Amino acid sequence: MSVVDSPDSSGVAAALTTDERAELERLRTEVADLRSAPPPQPPARRRIRWASVGSAVLLVLGLLLVPVSVFAVWTHNQLSETDRFVATVGPVLEDPAVQSAVADRVTAEIFAQVNVQGLANEAVDALAAQGLPAPIVDRLHGLTGPLADGTRNFVGSKVHELVSSPAFVAAGERALTITHQQIAAALAGQSSALVVQGGETVLDLAPFIDAAKQQLVASGFELAGKIPEIHPTIALFPASTLIRAQTLYSLLDVTATWLPWVTLALLVGGVLLARRRRRATLVVGLAVMGIMLVVAGALLAVRGIVVGSVAEQSAAAVGSTYDIVVRFVRAALRTLFVVGLVVALAAWVTGPSNTAVRLRGALSRGVGALRRGGFARRLAAGPVGPWVHDHRVLLRTVLVVLAALVVVLWDRPSGWTVLTVALVLVVLLGVLELLDQPRSLVTADADGSPGSPGLDGGPS
Repeated sequence: MSVVDSPDSSGVAAALTTDERAELERLRTEVADLRSAPPPQPPARRRIRWASVGSAVLLVLGLLLVPVSVFAVWTHNQLSETDRFVATVGPVLEDPAVQSAVADRVTAEIFAQVNVQGLANEAVDALAAQGLPAPIVDRLHGLTGPLADGTRNFVGSKVHELVSSPAFVAAGERALTITHQQIAAALAGQSSALVVQGGETVLDLAPFIDAAKQQLVASGFELAGKIPEIHPTIALFPASTLIRAQTLYSLLDVTATWLPWVTLALLVGGVLLARRRRRATLVVGLAVMGIMLVVAGALLAVRGIVVGSVAEQSAAAVGSTYDIVVRFVRAALRTLFVVGLVVALAAWVTGPSNTAVRLRGALSRGVGALRRGGFARRLAAGPVGPWVHDHRVLLRTVLVVLAALVVVLWDRPSGWTVLTVALVLVVLLGVLELLDQPRSLVTADADGSPGSPGLDGGPS
């Protein structure tokens, strides 16, 4: 290796080897190239994919309208169909807590009008005026208190028996049927079927009092016949709540028929516009599940507020009434939760994750094992296998669409209904794959080449 003397930048000689001289020249060339190169241009701005923006907007709007659609349909069903209204509210009359509250209030109103102890004392005083000895009069006065208590217990038991009887419940359901149109008119603002007193919406107990009077008189308690016509009430909720309910009803009743379809169209449109449709479908399914959980939690919170706003003795009855009235809403939430679960599972199973790929592979191998041998050759030789193979995409689409229509058109489907339809769909898709046999299988066997078709119609 030779050494070359070369002056450095300060004029001082420096000894460089041949390799070092070559490296120095290379670096000088690179510096010169960099200085002569044009200045770097800023990176091009990433173009906005407006379809993705539209997809996000549609999906957000659709998901926000899901709970609104649930309450809109529920409100419309309650006020447009008498049978559904009675099916919703009627069980309130059968609830033990409600029956106990009504019976206690009716009994209290009866004894507010009939002073049994006072009447007994008047009878004893009348006997004393007729010459009854004073010791006996004193003893009889001492018995008026226990007599009043016993009478109250008797009346209370009869009223409880009346309120809990099937005949009373049936009469209450008939009354609900008759007044359903009045309630609808009250919410529509056309009449006042509900009584508003002192800023409160109240329930008139006069019909219950009249029924109790007839039952007591028939049981031998003639004093009940002296009860005048009275109209005691039970406060239900503030009058402002009725006004808000009227406004909400007017809004939701108009939109109930088309809002669910608009919601579904928004979600489908958002998925179709998305760059990754499978991921968008998975997001929709998970989001629907989350929204249903949030709404269910909100219903529980509202229940706590409603129950906490009434007197302690009425809390059990109000809580039971609330649970009965909103039970169909909760059923709808459970159904939509299961729908979201099924959609999310379908998107995940068809996705690229390792677990999903292994699962699909296992299913494919299982179906492939079932359709090998003579069964596959007979299918391929006949008209069924090749026809199914040629139309397999259309048949799969038809099965999925039919399953969706069954769920949509089913009257109040439950979560179990959705799961059953999904399982039936999976079985039918499996049968479709089993019947998918191309005619080329016969030709291949005739030529002596082994093999059987896979799930996509090609060789496995």
